[in-house]
Amino acid sequence: MRELRGAQKTAKGVSLYSRHLNRPAGRVLAAGAYPLRLTPNQVTLISAVCSFAGIAALALFSPSWPLALGVWAALAVGFAFDSADGQLARLRGESSAAGEWLDHVVDCAKITALHAAVLVSFHRFFELPSSGWLLLPLAFQFAAVLIFFGGLLTDKLKPRGPAGQGAAAPPTRPAVPPPSRLRAVALLPVDYGVFCAVFLLLGSERAFLGGYAAFFAAHALFLVAFLVKWFRELSAPNAG
Repeated sequence: MRELRGAQKTAKGVSLYSRHLNRPAGRVLAAGAYPLRLTPNQVTLISAVCSFAGIAALALFSPSWPLALGVWAALAVGFAFDSADGQLARLRGESSAAGEWLDHVVDCAKITALHAAVLVSFHRFFELPSSGWLLLPLAFQFAAVLIFFGGLLTDKLKPRGPAGQGAAAPPTRPAVPPPSRLRAVALLPVDYGVFCAVFLLLGSERAFLGGYAAFFAAHALFLVAFLVKWFRELSAPNAG
């Protein structure tokens, strides 16, 4: 646990939920996986099994309060294991391109399948006010995938240092400002872990529809803001 505390990624651009709840939970899971000799890829697959179990239950069973608790728990545990795989990789010194690829593929599949399962549930079990509500999961899926892919691609395209230079880093570096707490709070509506809490409302169709629509509105607004921000960052003269 002591070594894992020093193996954390930067908290910049991370919501309060991921910073103070999901990452610490992932740290505990990574610490437990280490003596069991689990590999980071195996932890990624455990995350996928938990997440897709919840997604399958959402699509297969009629909404109820027990289902609400089960779906949320499966998704939340899967998200915690999603944090654990990277921490375990850094602890074992086994970070790899293949492991990162697997992690991102599972994340993309999870996001896509989750909103597809909501659509299936709407069609099979919900008494919707109108058929137009069936478009909501499709629109949410569109926004969520774009946010995930756009953020990932922006991070990959950002320059890591002076292009074409192999010189050693300067002996002194400017101090890195602490992550903004206001930004961490503002990002809560688009944090996957916070979004998973909406499934606790599955016992009430009206409450779930309202909560799901509210999260979609937040994702749509953030999508526009993120796209503008990312495009400006990559258009800057020093962005390559």
